[in-house]
Amino acid sequence: MARGFTANTLRALRHRNFQLFFAGQVISLTGTWMDSVAQAWLIYRLTGSSALLGLVSFANQIPVFLISPLGGHVADRWNRHRIVIFTQAASMVLALTLAWLTLSGRIRIWELFVLASLMGIVNAFDIPARQSFLVEMVGREDMMNAIALNSSMFNGARMVGPAIAGVLVAKIGEGWCFFANGISYIAVIAGLLLMRLEVFVPRPVLVSAWHNIRDGFQYVARTGPIRALLLMLAILSFAGLPYTVLMPVFAEGILHHGSQGFGILMGSTGLGAMCGALLLASRSGIKGLSGWVAGFGALMSISLVGFAWSRDLRLSCAILLITGFSMMVQVASTNTLIQSMVPDRYRGRVMSVYSMMLIGMSPIGAMTAGFEAEHLGAPLTITIGAAICLVSSIVFAVRLPAFRKAARELVTA
Repeated sequence: MARGFTANTLRALRHRNFQLFFAGQVISLTGTWMDSVAQAWLIYRLTGSSALLGLVSFANQIPVFLISPLGGHVADRWNRHRIVIFTQAASMVLALTLAWLTLSGRIRIWELFVLASLMGIVNAFDIPARQSFLVEMVGREDMMNAIALNSSMFNGARMVGPAIAGVLVAKIGEGWCFFANGISYIAVIAGLLLMRLEVFVPRPVLVSAWHNIRDGFQYVARTGPIRALLLMLAILSFAGLPYTVLMPVFAEGILHHGSQGFGILMGSTGLGAMCGALLLASRSGIKGLSGWVAGFGALMSISLVGFAWSRDLRLSCAILLITGFSMMVQVASTNTLIQSMVPDRYRGRVMSVYSMMLIGMSPIGAMTAGFEAEHLGAPLTITIGAAICLVSSIVFAVRLPAFRKAARELVTA
């Protein structure tokens, strides 16, 4: 029974290309999370400002909101495999540049802003291409499992990376975390180059890039279930997820456990999220996922309020396990439902809008939360955001019957 459960949970790994992708990403994403924690701690150490934490996050993620539509157009027109190789190589160069500036003692806040913005531009092309590329590696029959395993890998790295970064930052400084991240990209690039894929046949170019991008937005606007899911995602990204940007404030100013406490808090979120992703990976169908979007969205909102007012590190970590678990189930269920409903010819463009809502709305929320925390304090800021997310989950739950009928028609089509 356990063997059957494991085989079902890991079924996307029977595909060689996904094995290579998975192995490379495990290493690379651990480095990425080390970089994220070290960068946030560096900013807070240099400035002591929660507002600047929000502003650097804004600089990193706003390009995704602005440029992702072009990234989606590119993903629907060109070879997604080659796009991902290029974006991963560009990310490696930027990470190593940040490491060199930090280790040489030359790093300045304006340089962090520039590098964060450049990384955001790279991600605007990487995320739609990488999300769309999953179906090419595993096929439609294992797509849901691949999405869930991809999410579990992302959050397994979120659990390990911050914990390592918390120790390294305290012992040898932020620069070596940035260097480790840069080197980690070699693994994913090597995996991508070793893949064996069908020969790419470009679609004929019948319309301009602008018309193609507009057509993608029009498809999302007229497709009710996809529009509703993306709206929920936008609210989560704007109001709920900025708690991660304010984590250094809780670790240092409220819980008084410094950089190691910061790594432990981030790792707790990652552990919960990884468990949520593995739960989804064990499923073999999409029935009931829309109810999970509403229910776990509400649970995440309630747990965020508990975290905001906790003053004990162990209690905060326990609550963040629930937050990470419920957040991941909501986000990965949304991803799965959308990819199950969207035709392949729209996949890149719809996933670019998905990127805009999940990643692109986050900087606006992070900047707002950063300034709000300066005046109202971090606990109240997170509580307000959680209340907004809770209301959106309740509204979505009320409209579930109509949503399910329309969604079934799209999946069947």
